[in-house]
Amino acid sequence: MPSLALAQENIPSSSLPADKVVFGPTGVKTAIGELKAGSAYGDFSKGHHGTFIRMPAKFVSPLHFHTADYFGIVIKGVAVNTQPGNADVPLPVGSYWFQKGKENHVTKCISDTDCLFFIYQPDKFDYVPVN
Repeated sequence: MPSLALAQENIPSSSLPADKVVFGPTGVKTAIGELKAGSAYGDFSKGHHGTFIRMPAKFVSPLHFHTADYFGIVIKGVAVNTQPGNADVPLPVGSYWFQKGKENHVTKCISDTDCLFFIYQPDKFDYVPVN
């Protein structure tokens, strides 16, 4: 029950208009560009958070994992989040994915326009490349 989990985190009621989200660098980049993060609540570098992620069009992350589980929702563009050996499943606007922590995966923006995701993670965000 996500609403129960959020209630247990003692997050105050709030509203954040889209044009007030401030995006900054994440350090996750390829030749296509860099992922940008904009906080809805919490601090993604320190603990639980709700964060908007802007991914450039045609971006394909290198194989990686995150220590903690996270949940993603596609707000703009078409995404793919998949594990090695699995087929790509296009995730258009309104789609959802769950990514288990410590599981190798790749995240892509397969649309011709940038993608925008919202992620919820009960722990800090990290990005661990798999060599």
